Amino acid sequence: MGAYHTLDLELQRKFTLTKTEWDSVALERIDMAVDPSKKADLGAIVMQEGLANVCLITNSMTIVRAKIDMNIPKKRRGSVQQHEKGLLRFYESVLQALLRHFNFDVLKCVLIASPGFTKDQFFEYMYSFATKTDNKLLFEHKSKFVLVHSSTGFKHSLKEVLQDPVIQTRLSDTKASQEVRALEHFYKTLQNDSARAFYGVKHVMLANEAHAIECLLISDKLFRSIDVQTRRKYVRLVDEVREYGGEVKIFSSLHVSGEQLDQLTGLCALLRFPMAELEDEDTSDEETSDENDGDKDEEHQVNDN
Repeated sequence: MGAYHTLDLELQRKFTLTKTEWDSVALERIDMAVDPSKKADLGAIVMQEGLANVCLITNSMTIVRAKIDMNIPKKRRGSVQQHEKGLLRFYESVLQALLRHFNFDVLKCVLIASPGFTKDQFFEYMYSFATKTDNKLLFEHKSKFVLVHSSTGFKHSLKEVLQDPVIQTRLSDTKASQEVRALEHFYKTLQNDSARAFYGVKHVMLANEAHAIECLLISDKLFRSIDVQTRRKYVRLVDEVREYGGEVKIFSSLHVSGEQLDQLTGLCALLRFPMAELEDEDTSDEETSDENDGDKDEEHQVNDN
């Protein structure tokens, strides 16, 4: 049996999904996946001339709802009309995608990011359109738009945008920003108070045994192991941290912050109190101790991230 199975489902067609056992993490993820647009409180358009990614950002993933990729004629000496017409068609396509995919009743903020002045020109086009068409929706939510610099119009540029301190302040009440800040807080604690910040399976498990975990950061990759016992181990960890009053943040590998977490084995913990003794624990024997649990292969995978 492989780890992945492909099944084509028609749009709007009902289907039934069954499992022998539904754990708490799986049920939580399904609930979030049913309709991410209802929970995504941050929208973003990352763009450059001819390219735009229209995204919804939840606390666990970045979803590209539309990608506009158009050829814009280059400016030619003595004639820029074709270039300007191409830009107008591009801006129109981006605006229509925005209106189609963004639910302003849920969104708290919409980032428009680009290198140069593309974002400013699009914003000007959008409100010129709103004036001509008397689009009250855009005017009612004008304060939610934030123009910000990005190095490219590709999705990966969201990482630099979300890490900007000015933007983090503006997005302080959005879920996605909370995930980014949690990871930033972990890095700072690791540097300034290392006895309260640990990553890696063995250190985190030992901290959990002491009921010391105040906040657990865990990648959803760890719940996709082909070994059932390994998956159960991480579900049990999540349940126990919550049981003893800790907070759990499950990061998706589809989100820019999740990619960063995966570089730290996908498992980090901030502790309620220092456990300096964990710093003396040798993580090299993790593989040996996990052989008895039937998940040696997973430990290799985690340690290699």
